[in-house]
Amino acid sequence: MYTNVKGEEFDIESGETLYPGLSLSDNQLRWGFIRKVYGILSAQIVLTTIVSVITVFYAPINDLLKGNSGLLLFVLFLPFIFLIPLLKYQQKHPHNYILLGLFTISISFTVGVTCANTDGKIVLEALILTSAVVSSLTGYAFWASKKGKDFSYLGPILFTCLVTLFVTGMMQMFFPLGPTAHAIYGGIGAMIFSGYIVYDTDNLIKRFTYDEYIGASVTLYLDILNLFLSILRVLREANN
Repeated sequence: MYTNVKGEEFDIESGETLYPGLSLSDNQLRWGFIRKVYGILSAQIVLTTIVSVITVFYAPINDLLKGNSGLLLFVLFLPFIFLIPLLKYQQKHPHNYILLGLFTISISFTVGVTCANTDGKIVLEALILTSAVVSSLTGYAFWASKKGKDFSYLGPILFTCLVTLFVTGMMQMFFPLGPTAHAIYGGIGAMIFSGYIVYDTDNLIKRFTYDEYIGASVTLYLDILNLFLSILRVLREANN
């Protein structure tokens, strides 16, 4: 059960018509697809939580990653190594699930190191805020879709903002930003990925094909993860 921004409750398990004009048979198939995607997404989030907790509390792993810049850099790029074959074999079972697991584990180490270097209270606050934002935006996207609203126009806007955010992040390596600028950067990132959650949920409801369950889950997973890291950045800078 989700609550949208207007305070209206919307149950994504109810089987209601997803958007106007959708036939009964297609509506049932689409609901089945959505449940499958959210099932995979839930498994990814649980796996990320487990790996991150181990990384935070098992000192040898955390110390190894923090004390070896070369290894940490490799871990940062490792998800991209798994992402390419994952997208290529996303419809080939069981290769897709194996690659998805490796991709999720590899990116979870980076999240774990980030959390290990952040005060536990701040991490908890970021988790709570992320959960609230994701639930609200997901509920709103389903409600808006049912009312006939479409968010496909956000694609080019969000992509442009994401490229700008990435370039700015790369520039930080050569021109470091101050604490205030870091907080602003995190805040802008949080807004961009909030927009992506609405946009990609809309795509999940209307545009992803039934064979693209892996791609859909990875897309939403990255949206949620990046939103969490952006919120974490803002809270960390605000508490410095």
